[in-house]
Amino acid sequence: MRWLLGIIVLLILPGALLGIAYAISPLWLFNLLVPKDGGTRHVGRGIAYGVLPRQKLDIYAPVGIVEDRRRLVIVFFYGGSWSSGSRARYGFIGRAFAAQGFVTVIPDYRLVPKVHFPAFIEDGAAAIRWVRRDIARWGGDPDRLVLVGHSAGAYNAAMLALDPAWLGRDRRAIRGFVGLAGPYDFLPLDDPASIAAFSEAPEPERTQPVHVAAAGSPPALLATGDADNRVRARNSDKLEAALTRLHVPVERRRYPGVDHIGMLTNLARPLRSRAPVFSDAVAFAWRVTGTSPDAVRSD
Repeated sequence: MRWLLGIIVLLILPGALLGIAYAISPLWLFNLLVPKDGGTRHVGRGIAYGVLPRQKLDIYAPVGIVEDRRRLVIVFFYGGSWSSGSRARYGFIGRAFAAQGFVTVIPDYRLVPKVHFPAFIEDGAAAIRWVRRDIARWGGDPDRLVLVGHSAGAYNAAMLALDPAWLGRDRRAIRGFVGLAGPYDFLPLDDPASIAAFSEAPEPERTQPVHVAAAGSPPALLATGDADNRVRARNSDKLEAALTRLHVPVERRRYPGVDHIGMLTNLARPLRSRAPVFSDAVAFAWRVTGTSPDAVRSD
């Protein structure tokens, strides 16, 4: 019945209405109704990676994991202007990547206005350290992580992947970073969301991925939609230029007609034909880890 309802919703709701629905926070409805990828399991729910209420994560995995073969791990950071969001709304993401053979981790993190920068980055770093320590128990390889994020979540992932200050030696396990419609260069602060999250930072430039990215960072895939009026593509263009100057491998993808919300919803199984956002992210993850998807699926 859920599958049938999901098809009905996707047929009768145009992309604009899906965008409005996301803006008023019923992404949970999209997640509830959209048909999910099969061959996956929701193996971990509400696992604490810290002591605070928002410091919990969920884990999705492909069926048929075997103990002697550790799988590539994707850690997905959702967006929401650093002020909203819940891991419970992103099961369609967890199952999408799990169906491709990845162990997928989706952490919550503390939100504005209860916290400000750098609390949400600190939570992301704590989640990564948990993954490094414990993900082998769930069939994942703690030494092969790819960070994926959308919007504010892409910012969080970029800071963790590109700035050595947050993860220390654990950063070596990050093999790649996928940023979907991410804000990476947004000074001066002129948007209510960024003002609320970053205005108290004593060194504003240290909040910007374009300024803190370091040589030796993992390869990056920066993807944007040409119809995105929320986070302008210039953010990814500037980060691409910064990484290129540092000799960090970087790939750039632009999708015609895709808006800010479409960069997320096109990851869902019924919408992938609209733009190859999902297939590009998956191919990048396999490529930067030197892993063959056929070899993983053979078990």
